[in-house]
Amino acid sequence: MPTLSHHDAQQRVNDIHAFTRELQRLGEEGALSLDAAQREGLQAHHLRLLDSYREQFDIDRDSQDSRLSLGMRIASFLGALALAASLFFLFYQFWGLFGEAVQVAILIGASLLTLLATFWLQRRDASGYFAKLAAMLAFAALVLNISMLGQIFNITPSERALLPWAAYALLLAYLCDARLLLAAGLLCLMGFIAARIGTWSGVYWLDAGERPENFFPAAVLVFLVPLAFEQRRFDGFAALYRVFGLLALFVPMLVLANWGNGSYLPFAPHRVEGLYQVLGFACAAAAIWLGAHREWPEVVNTGLAFFVIFLFTKFYDWWWEVLPKYLFFLALGVAAVLILLFLRYLRNAHGLLGGRL
Repeated sequence: MPTLSHHDAQQRVNDIHAFTRELQRLGEEGALSLDAAQREGLQAHHLRLLDSYREQFDIDRDSQDSRLSLGMRIASFLGALALAASLFFLFYQFWGLFGEAVQVAILIGASLLTLLATFWLQRRDASGYFAKLAAMLAFAALVLNISMLGQIFNITPSERALLPWAAYALLLAYLCDARLLLAAGLLCLMGFIAARIGTWSGVYWLDAGERPENFFPAAVLVFLVPLAFEQRRFDGFAALYRVFGLLALFVPMLVLANWGNGSYLPFAPHRVEGLYQVLGFACAAAAIWLGAHREWPEVVNTGLAFFVIFLFTKFYDWWWEVLPKYLFFLALGVAAVLILLFLRYLRNAHGLLGGRL
């Protein structure tokens, strides 16, 4: 029997509930009827599965559990933010009262204690909410650790600090199955890559964002990670990699499509803008096709969102000053209708966006 993840177990539970409801409807319609022994055996099997999954993964057994879990996730997220802010302000409130050796010991101790607490909770908390909260606090402690050690020893800030932050966030994300920490790790990693590429071209690392093309290598790397490394055991991780990769591609393209001076290309700004406008449409269309072909809804939606943004941006550039406002918005409405027709085609052809099987 293959090893199940929390996502797999929850999906099986949802399938059991859907099957039970459909079986009841079929019985009421006279299409399928099980005898008493079959119903009892099926119900007993499902109950054993539900109890087993509940014990191993703390899954949501019904819609009420699902609503409560959503509240717990929100509470865990807000609690992590509050505790991280509390740790930050606690350090700065009393920091000047300690000597240098004590400051270093506190920073190292805070990082180690929060990491050990994360390991301890991860083994004992089947739901994962408290472990994720501790992991967020551990990440905040490491960020404070590196930042304040740099201040204590008068170390010049550099992009290299982003690399241990990224590695630590990714480690905790995979340990606790925490998508928020994965997002933090990817942001740090992409920031490091962009800053390092910027420094290679002679730009100060904090000014690397002035050259949006610095983010393109990070975009490709992040997007390809789930293709190279299996992410099935981690709920939503592959989708998050793909979305962040596309964001790191499309956002710089959108900036360069309207600000050609930020490009490395040795062309006039208006030519750079035109080039990236074309590339933006082409890459967005390619993302929509790829997402539909590979059944990646998040890629379809991200590509579609940026296709619409690029399209409406061009409409504004072309017609806002020329057309009467009613014609301008009429053109937007017609474009929206055409997009709806295209989406309906995708839905019917692929079943990706909620269409028929």
